[in-house]
Amino acid sequence: MNKVVTINRQYGSGGREIGRQLAESYGIPFYDNEIISRAAKESGFAEAAFENAEEKATNSLLYSIAMGMNVFTTQDIGYSGLSLDDRIFLAQANVIRKVADSGPCVIVGRCADYILRDRDDLINLFIIAAVDFRIKRATDIDMLPQAKAAEIVLKKDKTRANYYRYHVGERWDNVLNYDLAIRSDLTGIEGTVKALKAYLDSIDE
Repeated sequence: MNKVVTINRQYGSGGREIGRQLAESYGIPFYDNEIISRAAKESGFAEAAFENAEEKATNSLLYSIAMGMNVFTTQDIGYSGLSLDDRIFLAQANVIRKVADSGPCVIVGRCADYILRDRDDLINLFIIAAVDFRIKRATDIDMLPQAKAAEIVLKKDKTRANYYRYHVGERWDNVLNYDLAIRSDLTGIEGTVKALKAYLDSIDE
């Protein structure tokens, strides 16, 4: 498989695990939190700043005003005009481009699909699942309290959607923006990996 694969996913859908297994099946690198660690090291920002950036992002006008103009309106005036969050985003984007340039890999989240949009070898996937399935995974694997699991699952989705909207200007959950969207609750984690591998293999033929 000679593609760079990006995965966006609903919280609790198993997207991270699916991405990891998919990368292992091809013997290619898998990038998730490694992106943060490397971006922090190269930029000098604390890792916590990268981890908090997604939580802070929103699509509200007030946020945009408070944080300064976003990446689309500041790229012509240099880094000095960028907000801290935008500088963090660009540091992360720089690492994402570097790992993609190094060869086939799987990258989870972090707007990698948008950052790498001009590549000819890019395949963008979106993992979704029924809410009940996601709540069960959140309680069983992430150990979320049963009473608050549903609320947290939906809040996490909203947070990811807001972060994507702020930096990309598109709907994170618009399946038309992806090469393939798949429901992990219908085939399970391993079954989803097999289905995605068959899809990727068919593209390489």
